[in-house]
Amino acid sequence: MSESTPLLELRHVTAGYAQDIDVLREIQLRVDAGRITGLIGLNGAGKSTLVKTICGFLPPKTGSVHFRGEDISGVAPHRLIDLGICCIPQESSLFPYLSVQQNLMLPLLGRPKRFDAGMRARLQEVYELFPPLHEKRSQAAGSLSGGQQKQLEFAKAWLQQPTLCLIDEPSIGLSPKIAEEVFVWIERFTQANMGILLIDHNVRRVVRMSDRVCVLSLGRITAQGDAAEFRGNLHQQVQEWLGLHF
Repeated sequence: MSESTPLLELRHVTAGYAQDIDVLREIQLRVDAGRITGLIGLNGAGKSTLVKTICGFLPPKTGSVHFRGEDISGVAPHRLIDLGICCIPQESSLFPYLSVQQNLMLPLLGRPKRFDAGMRARLQEVYELFPPLHEKRSQAAGSLSGGQQKQLEFAKAWLQQPTLCLIDEPSIGLSPKIAEEVFVWIERFTQANMGILLIDHNVRRVVRMSDRVCVLSLGRITAQGDAAEFRGNLHQQVQEWLGLHF
């Protein structure tokens, strides 16, 4: 993969849940290593459908999804971890009756290459980054508070050491204090050279954090560019559409 090759690239992707109904239309989008691409749009615009398409749960009708220059449109969702792709979904992906530590290790089971000599050190690093999880590592994940469960989602992703992380509405339903911590974790991911596709209802924060911003409206990318362009007047129409003033 050359330096100019996107980490993730969607090329003219059209997708939908019914044969004659397209939720996404001709989507072109890229995510680069160590950078955040923010995706903003109103409810029903197709943001979660886009994540499902990238993850292989909804194959494109036309177009293709590329990771590190390779077409992954037909790759099964459970193989994404092996490629270095991780998703932190809006809904919980935790198993509530398994312990915190069992949930952390679950994505790595059956993947011997992931259990290298540094895995124990990596697990310790996770517990240092998220002290409440270390204190409650033997407790059932379902017994954690909402904020601690979100910590566990991010800790699980960090342990996998992905190259690309898709993050869908990470701050929804959280207190302002915990939501602020979420955005700090995302910045830590980019500092580790992960590429991030970030979707969040806090549009101001997404624009402020992102290197590149894409606006999704009724299944189409209606505007995209460097985040600085969205803070100025170039995309004034986008600000008006969202009812925002940065």
